[in-house]
Amino acid sequence: MRTGELAALVGVTPRAVRHYHHLGLLPEPARRANGYRVYGMRHAVILCRIRRLTELGLGLDEVRDVLADDAGRELVEVLGELDADLARQEAEIRERRRRLAGLLAQAEEGRLPAEGPVSAALGELLSELPETRSPSAAKDRAYLTLLDNGPAGEEIFAALRPLASDSGVLALYERLDALADASTDDPRIEPLARELVAAVPDEVLASIPADGPTVPGAAEALLADFAPAQAEVLRQVMAALLERGKR
Repeated sequence: MRTGELAALVGVTPRAVRHYHHLGLLPEPARRANGYRVYGMRHAVILCRIRRLTELGLGLDEVRDVLADDAGRELVEVLGELDADLARQEAEIRERRRRLAGLLAQAEEGRLPAEGPVSAALGELLSELPETRSPSAAKDRAYLTLLDNGPAGEEIFAALRPLASDSGVLALYERLDALADASTDDPRIEPLARELVAAVPDEVLASIPADGPTVPGAAEALLADFAPAQAEVLRQVMAALLERGKR
């Protein structure tokens, strides 16, 4: 058989045949005087087995190991690993579908925020926050999504929910907005920082590491997102919260 005939018999492409030769999976056949390859049924059997193994999901390196093992032990081991991997994939798909079902439920109830997809806990908090045009409040709302990473985030969101209906919090955001064009020695900075620190619930403070943010550069990136006077307020707030957490 010629290359095209072998490929047609097994149900693969001639390119696949040449690729398997290149990788050493399929033995090279004898060649005629004109240079054409001539395949026998042994090649067809090996090629068919390669096709079946790859259809199961085995990688070509795994196929090579299976073909080299005459006793068949390698095949049993590889198939066991493949089955375990598929089981993990099934579990991951079930978890993703569970999360999608929760998000769809939020959407049906009108509770899916623009920042979505987010957890149910954060979705509930965001849905309770009052509408505002405050740029600082919008940034804070977006930053909450960075905390949406498990039980710790859920505790923080639960602690923040009483603040959602506190009109005084919006007033603090508006005062921070008012510092957009101020200098870093503005007299409004220190009083605002003290009031922001006082507004942070103890439950939220408990989630802050005693030695500060665990990701290097995170605090600097946060401050860089604000105007100089606003950044000075937040710098004082972070320093005061770290000090308060040590008590």
